[in-house]
Amino acid sequence: MAIVKLDLQDLAATERLGQFLSQDLAAGDVIALYGPLGAGKSALARALISKLCPYEADIPSPTFTLVQTYDMPDGTPLWHLDLYRIESPYEALELGIEDALLDAVCLIEWPERLDTLLPDNCLSIHINPVGDSLDSQMRQVEIGAPLRWDARIDALATLFAKPSA
Repeated sequence: MAIVKLDLQDLAATERLGQFLSQDLAAGDVIALYGPLGAGKSALARALISKLCPYEADIPSPTFTLVQTYDMPDGTPLWHLDLYRIESPYEALELGIEDALLDAVCLIEWPERLDTLLPDNCLSIHINPVGDSLDSQMRQVEIGAPLRWDARIDALATLFAKPSA
């Protein structure tokens, strides 16, 4: 599994990451978004959805609805799930997640709530705020990618590489 670490300076960098990750997504792709409340999981997901579904004017967080669904231009469903409010993985089954994991692109916030239901081959993104201030937009991101993501992850590391001093 490839691992890349990024320092994102602001919201715009987080949005660029989401837009980059939107490339070449297909049914069965799962992106697991980890991080504390306010880390930027929804911002990253919103940027990715906006790139994939540019006709969507309103992209709300699924905090209360648990899931928001969209259709990509090629007809592939895209599911954005926020599982913060579920108590057990079995509650996710009631949402129809088993089918979505196979037939849709899934962006999952709080994926640890799925326990063993989370596929092993998902792209794992850990987002952590930097600094003590709530106003800080800096984020440290660690991405763990299965083998089939290697080419995209290599390109990502180049795109977000720190300039040499």
